Amino acid sequence: MKVLVIGSGGREHSIVAKLASSTEITALYAAPGNGGIADLATCVPIDVTAVDDLVHFAKEEQIDWTFVGPEIPLLAGVVNAFQQENLNVFGPTKEAALIEGSKDYAKSFMRVHAIPTAASETFSDAEKAKAYIAKKGAPIVVKADGLAAGKGVVVALTVEEANEAVESMLVDNQFGQAGSLVIIEDFLDGKEFSLMAFVNGKDVYPLVPARDHKRVYDNDQGPNTGGMGAYAPIPDLQQTVIDEAIERILKPAAAGLVKEERSFTGVLYAGLIETTDGPKVIEFNARFGDPETQVILPLLENDLLQVMRDVTAGIDPKLTWKDAYATGTVIAASGYPGSYDKQLPIPDLTELPQDVYCIHAGTEKTADVYVSNGGRILFIGSVHHNRTDAVESVKTGLNIFKDNPNFHYRTDIGFGK
Repeated sequence: MKVLVIGSGGREHSIVAKLASSTEITALYAAPGNGGIADLATCVPIDVTAVDDLVHFAKEEQIDWTFVGPEIPLLAGVVNAFQQENLNVFGPTKEAALIEGSKDYAKSFMRVHAIPTAASETFSDAEKAKAYIAKKGAPIVVKADGLAAGKGVVVALTVEEANEAVESMLVDNQFGQAGSLVIIEDFLDGKEFSLMAFVNGKDVYPLVPARDHKRVYDNDQGPNTGGMGAYAPIPDLQQTVIDEAIERILKPAAAGLVKEERSFTGVLYAGLIETTDGPKVIEFNARFGDPETQVILPLLENDLLQVMRDVTAGIDPKLTWKDAYATGTVIAASGYPGSYDKQLPIPDLTELPQDVYCIHAGTEKTADVYVSNGGRILFIGSVHHNRTDAVESVKTGLNIFKDNPNFHYRTDIGFGK
């Protein structure tokens, strides 16, 4: 069986690595892939937004299944295009993916379907937004409506900081069209966690919860990023909270999308916060989280190809999980999430300990040498039966990047904080 994975990040390397263990797969492709993916699959130089080219490739190569990794091709309608050609594809249509593509739509959707989330207002006028901020006070959250690579959210601790975020989005067009609307949201206090599920219509099959860390520096300091590390499961998260999130958030969201004729097939991601009033939604995504996928898939015992097929066919995939703990840290280019250099030489990865795995994100391979081509470059992870051993293994693995001015990383991921 031939399988294509669309995407080029750490999430897609994790998906490819998991699919590579499937005995049914005879040929594995990635478009466009990255340096690490190239070690496991045939990388084809097709951009994730080149929908017609992706469809043409899938037809020419007689691809049996396609897994769409990132959000951009989903919102560009790649699933719609594949379905029109009767090609098997795993991911939501662009209509269903709007739950990620527009935070304004997502907020409206949650209000209609009584899904718990922070109170908010949406603005296109900077002065009106600032007047609302002045009335509400700080801390307060400012979000760009559209896709912003995980950087379109500002948790403002002062009114001045919130006003600056509004200015950069609505006046300075920091995120272009994605920031033409801003959502001003009440600040919620509590511990965040990510809960994903395989979804088909109203069927919801939850994954192990994970916690990622979006702030760039230790102790959750500095600006937001796409994610600097993650761990799963979450020791301090009670099963009752998980169950409540499934019943009050994931299931109503899936049912609500069906009701709105945006039926969802794929991975639905709920970014949640545990408050004194129970779990509430911070955001929805229409695909696997990154870097959460890098710690969740190593714990999944099922064949991912079979899971895709079962979920799409309306069959319970009966997910089973290792009794273990996974944690990992992102290696980023110095300067990220601001400006950073590319083509940075990557240290010899064969020096990593045997109980550590390395997932590639912003890398490419030339003449058998890996170099960087993005802000988040690698993910250094480990799976152990207990948290302490997993964390210690990752810390040992990080030593090959120590004191290297080209890279930076957090040193506090995985401690349950």
